Amino acid sequence: MGLISKFLGQILVFIYDNLSFGSYGLAIILFTLLVRILLLPLTIKQYKSTAKLREIQPLIQEVQRKYKNDREKQTQEMMKIYQEHNCSPTGGCLTSLIQLPILFSLLYVVRAPLTYMFNMTKEQITDLIRIAGLSEDIMTKSAYWQMDVAMKSGKLDMIENLGIFDINLGIVPKLNPFGDLATYLPLLILVILAVVTTYISTKVMMDLTQGTSSNSAQSSSKDPKNKSAEDMSASMTKSMMFVGPVMTAIISFQAPAALVLYWLTNNVFQMLQQYFIHKIIFKEKEDQVK
Repeated sequence: MGLISKFLGQILVFIYDNLSFGSYGLAIILFTLLVRILLLPLTIKQYKSTAKLREIQPLIQEVQRKYKNDREKQTQEMMKIYQEHNCSPTGGCLTSLIQLPILFSLLYVVRAPLTYMFNMTKEQITDLIRIAGLSEDIMTKSAYWQMDVAMKSGKLDMIENLGIFDINLGIVPKLNPFGDLATYLPLLILVILAVVTTYISTKVMMDLTQGTSSNSAQSSSKDPKNKSAEDMSASMTKSMMFVGPVMTAIISFQAPAALVLYWLTNNVFQMLQQYFIHKIIFKEKEDQVK
């Protein structure tokens, strides 16, 4: 993760210094947009692969029914179907798998900006702590002590003034009704938005991919032999819709708000991409089906 974190850190600090007008929050938003643009070809490939998998689902279900007592033969026939239609059962997961190392590497960048954004050595960081008038024991007080040093030394401004309230992207959101509301309420709203948009983006993606192949699977759904398999698939799909939001909530209360902002922004851009891909790229295909 170290090499990836340093690479992402250099991109983020370039955006912060040159494109974000000194706004750390805007730098994260622009960084997220850049990542989504770079991943766009893979995202399109993921959508096409998912649509293809749904198109051949009736064939897969028929093989599963026909060879339900012979798992080896079932696997062989399923692989033939995948090869004949030039698709992979894991093709729809490619973009999601690539985003995971980016997310965790960005956590390192957010947690230790002096190391990954500004390439400072331990000695330089120690000197910066002294220049900022801080005690060296700050390094043992929190996992995110570098963010405090970066803010108090003037290396990085992580406080965003939104007019009504300020958001400190350098602290971890807390679910504490007895805490400082002015500080933690905006962060709590940020977490709620991240969780909600995670759910919506997941649901939109599933709805769009299902709609892409609904006509091709309509005839098979009338077959009672396939109905139970489809019901099981639908149940698994619904349960998966809640995995992302739950993980978002768990991580959001353990990481600085800067990472939550990245997650929220990523969800918004993802939904826009989903709409674009479905309406523009797959429009011709849908017209042919109709």
